[in-house]
Amino acid sequence: MQELIASLRVALANTFVMYFKTQAFHWNIEGIEFSQYHEFFGDIYQDVYGAVDPLAENLRKLQAYAPISLMEMYSNKTIEEETTRVVLISDMLSALERANDEVIKSLNKVFDLATAQKEQGLANFVADRLDTHKKHGWMIRASAKKIG
Repeated sequence: MQELIASLRVALANTFVMYFKTQAFHWNIEGIEFSQYHEFFGDIYQDVYGAVDPLAENLRKLQAYAPISLMEMYSNKTIEEETTRVVLISDMLSALERANDEVIKSLNKVFDLATAQKEQGLANFVADRLDTHKKHGWMIRASAKKIG
């Protein structure tokens, strides 16, 4: 059970970091495609943010505590954060794809452990999140694709 709790903490932290990264891109996008990507990033960050509270509540259902500080949350993440301001849409999409892939990786681990522990409610929730993140990945890759 401790491994499941630890993996759920990673998934929560990665989800939170992806939410913030996407929100930051939403805030800072500029250029001719501003409206399109401002809305695109907005749709993603709202969805991802919506998963933060249920992930934390699932920790509580396992009789574990959710993080109490940003430092504690940060200590569990596996997503790399940007060290310089990202201004090119191609770089934003690339960073977001990497973040989404990390969220998927951490959610897959939670799913496997939850299934092994017969935590079906958690497994079902995570399965739905995995499906949503796979859709995000498809949309991010399609947006980054160079045509011609």
